[in-house]
Amino acid sequence: MEIKYNANIDAESVRKNLHRILNQTYKLLPNREEGKDWEKPLSTLIEELAGMDEILINHHDMLFPLLCKMEGLLKLQEQKDFFLYRRTIFECLELLGDIMQQCQD
Repeated sequence: MEIKYNANIDAESVRKNLHRILNQTYKLLPNREEGKDWEKPLSTLIEELAGMDEILINHHDMLFPLLCKMEGLLKLQEQKDFFLYRRTIFECLELLGDIMQQCQD
């Protein structure tokens, strides 16, 4: 897989990293339900995905909507927003799965 710096990176390495990100994204749900910090881990994920978007040349079309959804999660602060937060987490997980699949092709 070609990246920004004209280096080749093994697609399996990208897939493993995306799988780790998928797991961390899923953890955002129980963290919020249990009253634990979910904003800092979410911000870290956004930062990491933004960096990945800069490096992975051919995946901008899939990373952009994921970043948009994750950024939107930061706005869902109220208890009444929880179901939208939950639904958006699952949408993010689906997008991550799609990106992982694309990296295998």
